[in-house]
Amino acid sequence: MEPREYMRQALELARQAMEEGEVPVGCVIVRDGAVVGRGRNRRETEHTALGHAELDAIRQACGALGGWRLSRCALYVTLEPCPMCAGAIINARIPALYYGAKDEKAGCCGSVLNLFEERFNHHPRIYGGVLEAECSALLQSFFQNLR
Repeated sequence: MEPREYMRQALELARQAMEEGEVPVGCVIVRDGAVVGRGRNRRETEHTALGHAELDAIRQACGALGGWRLSRCALYVTLEPCPMCAGAIINARIPALYYGAKDEKAGCCGSVLNLFEERFNHHPRIYGGVLEAECSALLQSFFQNLR
């Protein structure tokens, strides 16, 4: 499958999050063509600041693969990761990150800063703008409905 197909799966998870009243962010982690982790935002439903889609997917992928190193995986997420999630991606040793919409307020893949260019021991490759229009439209729809 190509990146757009995995991002479509992440978008479906984002839609599920939105149906639950969450900011619509979805994430899938892929290794050797198989999805090994899925996540969606759950901050409101689980009452935790740690309820981000990326953390949910990383936790699931680590469990599925039996270890914390996700060195042969790619992460697909509908919104540019925040500092916390970018840190988790670094710590999990994920080599490739694909994201949809930019996050001008908290994005750490270049919007606010690029955490992956700092002097950490791991530097994932970043591919931004995958299905950006669809990812952005979903987020815009959610926030317009709140107002």
